[in-house]
Amino acid sequence: GGVPHLITSVAIGISLQIFLLDVVKMEAFYVSMILFVSRAWDAVTDPLVGYLVSRSNWTPIGKLTPWMVISTPFGILSYLLLWFVPRGSMSETVSVLWFLTAACLFESLMTCYNVPYLSLNMFLGGNQRDRDSATAYRMSVEMVAMLLASVIQGQVVAVYNTEKQEACRDWDQDHETPQSTSSPQTAFLTSAVIMGALFFLCSLILFLGVKEKQDKVRPSYLSSLKMLACHVPYQRLVLGFVFSAFAFQMSLGNFALFCSHAAGLGAQFQHLLLVLLVSASVAVPVWQIILLRIGKKSTVFIGLSLFIPAVIIVACVPSNLLVFMSMCVLMGFSVATVFLLPWSMLPDVVDDFAVRHPSCKDLEPLFFSCYAFCSKLTGGLSAGLSTMTLQFVGYEAGACNHGDRVATALIVLFSPVPITLLLIGMVFFHFYPINERQSLQLREQIHSTAPTEAAKEWKQKLKDTIYTHIHIYKYRDTYKYRVYNSDK
Repeated sequence: GGVPHLITSVAIGISLQIFLLDVVKMEAFYVSMILFVSRAWDAVTDPLVGYLVSRSNWTPIGKLTPWMVISTPFGILSYLLLWFVPRGSMSETVSVLWFLTAACLFESLMTCYNVPYLSLNMFLGGNQRDRDSATAYRMSVEMVAMLLASVIQGQVVAVYNTEKQEACRDWDQDHETPQSTSSPQTAFLTSAVIMGALFFLCSLILFLGVKEKQDKVRPSYLSSLKMLACHVPYQRLVLGFVFSAFAFQMSLGNFALFCSHAAGLGAQFQHLLLVLLVSASVAVPVWQIILLRIGKKSTVFIGLSLFIPAVIIVACVPSNLLVFMSMCVLMGFSVATVFLLPWSMLPDVVDDFAVRHPSCKDLEPLFFSCYAFCSKLTGGLSAGLSTMTLQFVGYEAGACNHGDRVATALIVLFSPVPITLLLIGMVFFHFYPINERQSLQLREQIHSTAPTEAAKEWKQKLKDTIYTHIHIYKYRDTYKYRVYNSDK
């Protein structure tokens, strides 16, 4: 079920910026606006969808499943529109509105799919070790999905680079910006069709393979948000996750442009990305084994720390392919940490919240939607700030060569800025208060208090039933009998 969101996110993260800049020939300012506004819109809709999901009525196929079933076909259609360039004369204003509308529509529909899917994680049952193991399996499948998406999208970028190199051969003679042919557009749209088919297949498997159990809904939206915002472990975890995700998205979001214009390795980009994601896929089960031995908090620090020397070495020695590939392996191991650990730590925070607020039930969708909100907001900020920076330093869409200012800006966006953000995130993780021992105690408290709460509820029902029957017997001569639907 996690495959659709991951493959589309990878495709958009790798190629949408290049597609809009060099294939659609859109100015960097408008590309920045589209990327930022669509991500910001997506981030804003996450908590709202989470609340609507938690307040949804039960249906014959479940409470969360209808959201995923309904959003799937419309999500696939909007994703195809995102990579479709309308034929004929279209002004720049209309073009910007077209892609902005398609991006916002797609992000909204993906929110309606992904928030219910993430909420299913809390309903798996079992103890903490079972849920952590299930999270590791889920992340392993998602990393394989990212690997598959990177291979497909890497081929698309390779087609584009080939077309661009052929167009640039005559650049010295004509001294004009090379014009794009239809081949890159066809390649981007073909990959979108493949992604849409995978989207549908995985959604079908999710629908046929997962059954829900009915639960209860209680809290209001504003009070729930207030309690989440005031919960200290959730604050620390979210802030640590936000800055860490911001760092990774800032670096990897500019990876393709960095390889092409700063490192001179644009032709090897797909191979470098493949090495990075293969190492990340291998690293997920490795980190799962490590966190069981030394704990989640220590594993987070070790994994995130690997990213810092890797990007420093790549920035200092950008054109050495062997060094670059070695550091991509190290970066892949670090990327796996930010994919696995924060999502593995979130259920512990939900358990802590359940112990502190036993009367609040069914807040899991809101927890996960607010978490996803922060991730998408940082993605929007990263894409928007990166493209805006390139606009300021004079990046020209479709140009064969760029100046030193563009190369310097890409180096700064790839290394120093992400390192600073990552260090801030590690500070927040340092103050994250829940360790493994506390997590185990939380689970024990939940299991120990559950029978007590059930006993209290049963005793109250019994008292109400006895009082009802006494009331009927006492006033049977003057009042009509009343029917009560109470448990025996």
